[in-house]
Amino acid sequence: MKKYLILSALLFLNALILHAQNSAVHLNSLGFFPHLKKTATITKVCSEFNLIDETGKIVFSGKTTGPEYQKDVDQNVWHADFSSFTKPGEYMLKVPGVGQSVRFKIADDVFNFAAKTSMRAFYLWRCGMAVEGDFNEIHYHQDACHLEDAFENYTSKKGTKRDGTGGWHDAGDYGKYVVNAGVTMGVLFMAWDHFQPKIEKMNLEIPETAPGFPDFLKELKWETDWILKMQYPDGSGRVSHKLTRTNFSAFIMPGEDKEKRYFTEWSSAATADFVAIMAMASRYFQPYDTEYAQKCLDAAWVSYRFLLKNTEYKRFVQGDFQTGGYQTNDVDDRLWAAAEMWETTGNPTCLEDFEKRAAEMDFKIEENWDWGSVSNLGMFTYALSKRKEKNADTEQSIKSNIIANADALVKKAGVDVYSRPLGGRYYWGCNGTVARQTVNLQVANKIQPKKEYIETALSAVDHIFGNNFYNRSYVTGLGIDPPMYPHDRRSGADNIDAPWPGYIVGGGHSATDWVDKQESYSHNEIAVNWQAALVYALVGFIN
Repeated sequence: MKKYLILSALLFLNALILHAQNSAVHLNSLGFFPHLKKTATITKVCSEFNLIDETGKIVFSGKTTGPEYQKDVDQNVWHADFSSFTKPGEYMLKVPGVGQSVRFKIADDVFNFAAKTSMRAFYLWRCGMAVEGDFNEIHYHQDACHLEDAFENYTSKKGTKRDGTGGWHDAGDYGKYVVNAGVTMGVLFMAWDHFQPKIEKMNLEIPETAPGFPDFLKELKWETDWILKMQYPDGSGRVSHKLTRTNFSAFIMPGEDKEKRYFTEWSSAATADFVAIMAMASRYFQPYDTEYAQKCLDAAWVSYRFLLKNTEYKRFVQGDFQTGGYQTNDVDDRLWAAAEMWETTGNPTCLEDFEKRAAEMDFKIEENWDWGSVSNLGMFTYALSKRKEKNADTEQSIKSNIIANADALVKKAGVDVYSRPLGGRYYWGCNGTVARQTVNLQVANKIQPKKEYIETALSAVDHIFGNNFYNRSYVTGLGIDPPMYPHDRRSGADNIDAPWPGYIVGGGHSATDWVDKQESYSHNEIAVNWQAALVYALVGFIN
């Protein structure tokens, strides 16, 4: 814990140094890896740059390229490339006549602390228990909350109650939503699958709520325990869409939120996402708790069989509820459910279900995806599966589309002045999509290794931590000039100036309209689906 505090304090101080007077030199304020690309974007006229070490000595010099104009940011920019410099250490980029960057490191472990902090943020999101942690010599704490979850007025008999405690709060509010948990858990389980050797010994300093589990999976089990409770207890297989109040709470701490909360009616998308989550949980938890893994799989089968018999789309109707709707068609969710059930069980019915649905979607890989479009998760699982029963043509079509999609992301990042793989698309939560595109790129790299895929994934992380229009980090507590006023009820209600650490905020609706304001939920909210994408992006690069 002491080491964690010291590291966090150093990173925080480093982020603030000289920012105001040197905002023309934009780069990843976390730092760079010795043998991967290292670039900076400069927004004032320049022709050369120098890399300065801790003693003030120039250790590398180069010529900038540019200018390059981009309309959405309305800027001419120049680029500095110091990729050929590989010596680990602490440095600063000085640009004659312009200024200098924040100090940064070149090291193999340059993302490790940020990865741990962003994953530990899920623990700090826990519902149903007291949580606490220290960061930058500040103690964060919330009391146990929502211990009365939840009433069944909308699912069975009015006034009855059953256990719906646990899980994570979804975002800046205290609701819990199955559809958004779907893409969140899918991406986090894929992080485990793709990078297990990197993260299985990660010490998150969290309570022993799942003895014998690695910390990363221990945190995922906390959410899985709650999702299991969202399945109707009548054995039908239906799954409640969400568990919330009828409206959002004020900016109070979660323990002070005493309004009644309810299981809502079911939706077919939530039911399909439940199936996919439980199938993944079963296979990844199996080495650590075979009984629990079987419980997850049994629950998945109940809901999957229900979906096979009930093929119509069942939309969630908000009715009395004003909390997040997460309305989505179920075509992509059902495809994902089939893929995960097949990968876990090898069942031929599941395989047939997936391959039929994949063909109907023309094996498409989405570039821009989130909770409303989770077909990529199913496509990726199928493409990377080692099972032998796959249709060769289907497999080849999906893999070819994954590669073509990754090539398009490389191209898009290559022409954006801030190397943003999403290019000029901006909307509510787009920072999460930028991070999530690293899944596309890493999967492509597993199929057909290519340095450009890894470097474009790295460009996404660079963008999040400072190589952007604002020369600011989008993650609380980490990097240069991070957000101070996220739309997060804990951060707004705890009487502590600094927000809860490690959370990525949604971002702007255009290239230049992001505002760091608590009330602007469409720009500055935090959310589990974006957070999972950030975790995936970072753990892919820990040493």
